[in-house]
Amino acid sequence: MERLMGLDYGDKTIGIAVSDELGWTAQGVETIRRSTGERDLARIRELIAQYDVRELVVGLPKNMNNTIGPRGELCIAFADALRSALQMPVHMYDERLTTASAQRTLLEADVSRKKRKLVIDKMAAALILQGYMDSNKKR
Repeated sequence: MERLMGLDYGDKTIGIAVSDELGWTAQGVETIRRSTGERDLARIRELIAQYDVRELVVGLPKNMNNTIGPRGELCIAFADALRSALQMPVHMYDERLTTASAQRTLLEADVSRKKRKLVIDKMAAALILQGYMDSNKKR
């Protein structure tokens, strides 16, 4: 099975998660602190090579009424740029409430605010990727 990579695209960071080799589970691997588009893309390329990733999944933050707002438009543009630059499949996955879910999980685990800030984005990426994989298994 080829690995998938999940990305949680934010204003300041990009959370990164990858699937296991069997495509059953997603693990958060890194949070990229955004700088320039070229540097961000270069780091994503390195991670794709390191984990032998064949497809990407970008979180699409929809509004609760299922419309796409400004943040969603930015994520779509990011996915299109990845698709063009990397010449590989890039899927979008509805990420509504993934960051809130990650935050709740970390609070329940009594993780300090400082540590939560360090892991929240890669955990959200893992939830996006896991949701995508689970939804495709049901089909």
